[in-house]
Amino acid sequence: MWSETYNALSSYEKGEFRRLCNYLLSHTYLVRDVYRPDKKWIEPDNDYRFVVRQFVCMCDYFAVSGWRLEKDDNYGVISLINEFEHNRLRIDRFTTLFLYTCRLMYEEGREQGGSSRIVRTDTGAIIEKMRIFGLLEKGKSTQKERLEAQRTLSHFNIIQKAEPTAWSPEGIFNRTCEGRNKRRRTG
Repeated sequence: MWSETYNALSSYEKGEFRRLCNYLLSHTYLVRDVYRPDKKWIEPDNDYRFVVRQFVCMCDYFAVSGWRLEKDDNYGVISLINEFEHNRLRIDRFTTLFLYTCRLMYEEGREQGGSSRIVRTDTGAIIEKMRIFGLLEKGKSTQKERLEAQRTLSHFNIIQKAEPTAWSPEGIFNRTCEGRNKRRRTG
């Protein structure tokens, strides 16, 4: 049972367990590798490694309340899914189309770049692809729409900024995770 494993943890590990459970409930995804814009390199995420070590215990913990914790080693993603399909975030049309375009560009980038999980792009390239596919009303988008889409997708660990500055409407970002099971958040 999960409580026995949890009780065997140190005080620090119990704190990390609680913090990361709350993080997953709020952000849905945890990715294995994170880009550090200030250092301009990718490094393993310590939170991801902790969850991997405590994966069975966390799975059992979440299962009690109807959540399923999944790990995809191929893409380096841990995701939390509500089995009852509650707690869903409704996102606006522009953010949904932005997300689908990011996903398309991510898959194209992976095909071109081999097995890398990191695909670097910028907002302008995403908007241009959306324009080519006719996804934008009147052929353009507003700065507010772009910023809100970036912030929302970043909050749920679907994209990650590649610049150490605040989000800009034409910013550069990394598409760091495959982002499976989006129906929970976007349905």
